[in-house]
Amino acid sequence: MKPVSDPKTAALKSKPGAAPPAPPDWPEPRWYERLNVLNVTLLAFLAAVVFSSPVMSGSGRSLNYWENLTRFLGGFFPPDFSVTAEALAALGETFQIAVMATFFSVLISFPLAAAGSQNIAPRWVVVIARMTMNMIRTIPSLIWALIAVVIVGANPLAGVIALTFYSIGYLGKFFSDAFESVDTDTAKGLRAIGADPVQAFQHGLWPHAKPLVCSYSLWMLEYNIRSAAIIGYVGAGGVGMLLHAYQEFRWWDKFATVLLFILILVTALDFLGEWVRQKVTRRLNNRALAEN
Repeated sequence: MKPVSDPKTAALKSKPGAAPPAPPDWPEPRWYERLNVLNVTLLAFLAAVVFSSPVMSGSGRSLNYWENLTRFLGGFFPPDFSVTAEALAALGETFQIAVMATFFSVLISFPLAAAGSQNIAPRWVVVIARMTMNMIRTIPSLIWALIAVVIVGANPLAGVIALTFYSIGYLGKFFSDAFESVDTDTAKGLRAIGADPVQAFQHGLWPHAKPLVCSYSLWMLEYNIRSAAIIGYVGAGGVGMLLHAYQEFRWWDKFATVLLFILILVTALDFLGEWVRQKVTRRLNNRALAEN
């Protein structure tokens, strides 16, 4: 039996150029019906901004901020490239510290992240793993460096230890988020046909999380290079010790040369990370198309 249509609607449809029927007049939602999680979070942040506004008052003294800034930056130009040799040597040591710290932190963060992923580990294991990562992230990299210098002395090994612990807290969080963001249907299907948990992870979760893991690891390497420039201030090796010496004598032109080399290295790693991520993503997409 065909449904009976409204004669008025049928007439409108039959007339070319006729105006469409007006949309239904929905009632306006009440104010409390608009309070979803996103809106409440935004309101809380705006309230925090208003509450934190007193920190913008400064020292209260009448200072010429622009004049202070231009006078300070004027000491950076032109850079003094006579320190290129020692700057590159210190930057090479910084790179080595960052590479070793990233290597060890990736190895340790991988199982820690799996233990902290709700779609992989039991709830009680997730709670313990995430609390561990939270406690590690609570301690700044400079404090980790101070602890490492006290234990092993003022040398590059202290920098490796400090950045390794510091990176574990962040990579563990990033990796666990990557594992939780992928579709688990494939892994569940593999488990249903008899695969063990390692096989289900290797063939079900890892191929989808791989681009994110690679991208996060390269980002951590770039971040560790910049952090190594800070922890060197407390004797943890790397280019930070050179920056500290130049800062103490106010050799800002030499300081600028070191910063310029750090910028070049970080930019190169940024482009490398983007290239690797695109390659891995394209390969996975091609594999998915071939399987379909």
